[in-house]
Amino acid sequence: MQENTKKNMEVMGPVLGREAAWTPSIFKANAGRGLPTRTFKDRMTLGAGADQIDLYYFGRGHTNGDAFVVFPALRVMHAGDIFARKGPPLLDANNGGSGVAIGDTLAKAHAGIRNVDTIITGHSTLMTWADLKEYSEFNKAFLAWVQLEMKSGKSADAAAAEYAIPQTYKGYTPNPDQTKINVTVVMNELKK
Repeated sequence: MQENTKKNMEVMGPVLGREAAWTPSIFKANAGRGLPTRTFKDRMTLGAGADQIDLYYFGRGHTNGDAFVVFPALRVMHAGDIFARKGPPLLDANNGGSGVAIGDTLAKAHAGIRNVDTIITGHSTLMTWADLKEYSEFNKAFLAWVQLEMKSGKSADAAAAEYAIPQTYKGYTPNPDQTKINVTVVMNELKK
């Protein structure tokens, strides 16, 4: 597991929807059971030959610990929620997610990983390597748009209400609720 994810898990509260402010980590409450015993920072290889699995970390996106899991013998990568679908990304700011960094993180993954044809997404169908590059560009375009909205003095709610997926990104599905969350996350990051 990527080392930041382990740190997030160590302080993680109980099931969503329950009062977590006073509750210890579910893992601490269970003597660390379920926490990873092996982590990596930027890259790790497990196994060899047909059983080899390569783990990569390129920066913040969905969280601050998104791992790209590559199965070289199959030419397949699992991207998880950093590439959930063709549409607004899932940004988990509570666990270090970043709407400012996600486009660059995806671009680094595209440039830094080789020999992958198929991508397993977090919540959608299989994607291609070209789809990953396009998704990086989509997220960079969204960041640039939010920056312009901020510069014009718009609130997150007003900006989100006006957002439309650019026609360049055919097949991308709008999600107004996620867009509102993402505009807020990006604006909060840019104000820091």
